[in-house]
Amino acid sequence: MPFHTRILSGVSVLVAVVEGGSFVKAAELIGITDSGVSRAISRLEGRLGMRLLDRTTRSLTLTDEGRRFYEEVKPHLNAIEDAALIASGSGSAVRGRLKVDIDPFFLPLVLAGRLGAFCERHPDLSIEFVTREHVGDLVAEGIDLAIRFGQPRLATLVARKLIEAPILTVASPRYLERYGHPAHPRDLVAHRCLQFLDPYTGRPFDWEFVRGDETIEVPTAGPLTFTDPKSMLQECIAGTGVAQVIGWGIGEALARGSLIDLFPDWHGERFPLFAFHPSRKHLPAKVRTFIEFCAEITTAIERSVLIGI
Repeated sequence: MPFHTRILSGVSVLVAVVEGGSFVKAAELIGITDSGVSRAISRLEGRLGMRLLDRTTRSLTLTDEGRRFYEEVKPHLNAIEDAALIASGSGSAVRGRLKVDIDPFFLPLVLAGRLGAFCERHPDLSIEFVTREHVGDLVAEGIDLAIRFGQPRLATLVARKLIEAPILTVASPRYLERYGHPAHPRDLVAHRCLQFLDPYTGRPFDWEFVRGDETIEVPTAGPLTFTDPKSMLQECIAGTGVAQVIGWGIGEALARGSLIDLFPDWHGERFPLFAFHPSRKHLPAKVRTFIEFCAEITTAIERSVLIGI
């Protein structure tokens, strides 16, 4: 077997290990034994003269050299995959495995309960969701697509803005009975406001209010700071404090009265939702189809009367 062919074979195994997260999963993905995966990685490391993976009984991570190598070769493997799909006429097939880095608010409060229909439409596609505070290294982690609120921070990614979500300031009737209903956003200075941490700055998000051409920022404080939006919403419903939340996903709570929209005239602030992915000449059909699905869902919710705007 020529040297370049042996390298390519070893790289394919390395990609399976990184995307699977373990030798066992990689073996399942490419149809060889666990020991076969281990030998292939050892041979590749020997041919390259570098250690690619740090292996312990509990974890498997790329070394710095391994990460650099993986980031260099993965786009070329993507290009080979694209060429093969085009040559076989299956470039439009929605199949295989899709790994999505997804916003921790968007998945449980917007997508959850709506994914079944998508799976029925595309029975040959399996989806793995990764939720965390902020986007990691998509290429190195084998992630096909990220769906995130806020401006993308990485210039190497291709971004598409799906829609802009409204920001609502809400409290429960229990909270309002105890602390009173603020008449104006500036009144929140004297209220218990639940904070949400910006993962990029490590500080709570500022509270901003927009009405027409008027924009004001209000300094707020409170007893709790969150990185999990669902937990913050639950505490708000329980009466712990006032919260600023994305309007999607709280329609039922507003409709049944467990949350009150405090400032219906101040809905001008918008938070953009983006889909972004590593740059590729031919966007895989599975990625394109899931982006379109998310766009359909968000557009339908935006038009819903339940969000109260």
